[in-house]
Amino acid sequence: MKTIALGSQGLEVTVEGLGAMGMSAYYGERNDEESAATLNRALDLGITLIDTAESYGPFLNEQLIEKAIGNRRAEFTLATKFGFQLGDDGERGPIDGSPEYARKALERSLKHLQTDHIDLYHLHRVDPNRPIEETVGAMAEFVTEGKVRYLGLSEAAPETIRRAHATHPITALQTEYSLFERTPESNDVLNTVRELGIGFVAYSPLGRGFLSGEIKSIDDFPEDDFRRDLPRFSPENFGKNLELVDEVGELAAAKGVTPSQLALAWVIAQGAVVIPGTKHRKYLEENAAAADIELSADDLAALDEAAPVGAAAGTRYSEGGMKALNN
Repeated sequence: MKTIALGSQGLEVTVEGLGAMGMSAYYGERNDEESAATLNRALDLGITLIDTAESYGPFLNEQLIEKAIGNRRAEFTLATKFGFQLGDDGERGPIDGSPEYARKALERSLKHLQTDHIDLYHLHRVDPNRPIEETVGAMAEFVTEGKVRYLGLSEAAPETIRRAHATHPITALQTEYSLFERTPESNDVLNTVRELGIGFVAYSPLGRGFLSGEIKSIDDFPEDDFRRDLPRFSPENFGKNLELVDEVGELAAAKGVTPSQLALAWVIAQGAVVIPGTKHRKYLEENAAAADIELSADDLAALDEAAPVGAAAGTRYSEGGMKALNN
């Protein structure tokens, strides 16, 4: 697996990582045994960037990772996130970027992951009621203490990114980005991180599985899958979005790759690190092969025509979720 510099502070990661969220939350029934096998298979394939968050479960995902690969800690780059207020019992509260909560969350993640440091610590969502300098200032203390190596943000607005970076160097920004979701190109986020030398980590690079081509109906989701409540999967938008997926599928077939592989290769070609999520080894192996796909100028042009900026119908989160973005 290829490695690249993520940002300009010295962190190197594999160009493809593994998003672990769906192993423990939001995407239907858990299978901890298969998830553990998938995590270890990722390391065997050379994928060393593992992405989690304390809110996934809550806490269950970090605990799963520790149990699965705790004895292989030195082999991987561990990224986790905080920012959604959580009680020790998992009770959810508002977004909280206070120094006090940042400290509590960090110590709890270190305990759950059974490690003495986090490689990349992201602010999961920006607290709109608190100066970003205050939150990042607290996170910077963790770096000084050696408990965190590098700092990241998630779903932050360009001006917030600039202010955060002026407080302490930001290594990475994590934001949803795919052929389905190209907003970072139009809202100046990509330009900002490139200008500042900040790495870009794309989550949901397969459009929450839509771009795999395997989702043909809302009934393909389990009853407790949160995608049932997302606007892009609603009855009024599903059909239009499926047309986009079909176009990508045709281009993939012409190139002799799967739709997932083509979609991932496109994001990688934009200079991003991708963290597709899966809890199954067979999909992990399929996704991993995307890192070796070379896209020609004609390939890129065809994909740009098939899935231009703004092509997907519907917002990516419900109204409440959208309010937490780009702050």
